[in-house]
This record gives sequence, C-alpha cells and structure tokens, in this order.
Amino acid sequence: MLKTILSITGKPGLYRLVSHAKNMLIVESLADKRRVPAYAKDKVISLGDIAMYTTDTEVPLHEVLTNMKNKENGNPTTLSPTKASTEELRNYLAEVLPNYDRDRVYPSDIRKLISWYNILVKAGITEFTPTEEAPAAEQNEE
Repeated sequence: MLKTILSITGKPGLYRLVSHAKNMLIVESLADKRRVPAYAKDKVISLGDIAMYTTDTEVPLHEVLTNMKNKENGNPTTLSPTKASTEELRNYLAEVLPNYDRDRVYPSDIRKLISWYNILVKAGITEFTPTEEAPAAEQNEE
C-alpha cells in the first residue's frame, strides 16, 4: 500500500498514485481528493522506499508507522507535530522506535513522520505492512 503513496517535494501532504502519463504522474491528494499532475522535474518519493535511521541499521517506514498505530490504537497521534517542542518530538519517537539514531534523525523528520501518519489515518489507510502482489503481466493472463 505504501508503494502507491507519494510525497512530492514542494507540495504539502501526501498523494496516491492514480495513473501514469507521458512525462508525468497523475496523483490524488489524500486530504482533499483533488487530482494534480506531478511532472518529471518534481522530486517524488514513495513512502515504501523510505526508512528511518537507527543505531544498528535502517528500519522501513512501514514498521515505524505500524508501531505508531499500535501506540495510538489506530487513532491520530495525541501529539501535535506543529506545536510540540523538540524534546517532546524526540521522546515520542523514542517510545515508537527506541533505538532511533538521535544524531541523524532531526526534529523536522519526526514532525514530518507524525504529519504523514495523521494524514494516512485520516484518509482511512491504517494497514502499513506491504503485501506481496502478483506482477501485472501474470494478472492480465487468461
């Protein structure tokens, strides 16, 4: 599921991939369902490709989001990412991901993580673990 959820640099919020067109993607905002183009010049990142730094290795974003869902019982976070202090943000992430790398994960990263989680939950997306999908060629065979 997270493979089709995108973050686009310079555009607020998260987007769902709807379609491909020549030199652009058609994406739909998770917040207001408006469809907009994302051009080749835009930096587009799939949430499925993001990981958080820990002291040992990198943890895929879906694991961090799942930990947040378990902590919050599937509800939006009680911590406001825009109003929370740096210390509150760090303490929150320490509860969700105890061994996160405090030198490489910045407060702005934690704010973005909490914002993304809240957007996903409000959009009804609460299953973050990737599922194995059959390749498109196999699905189209009769």
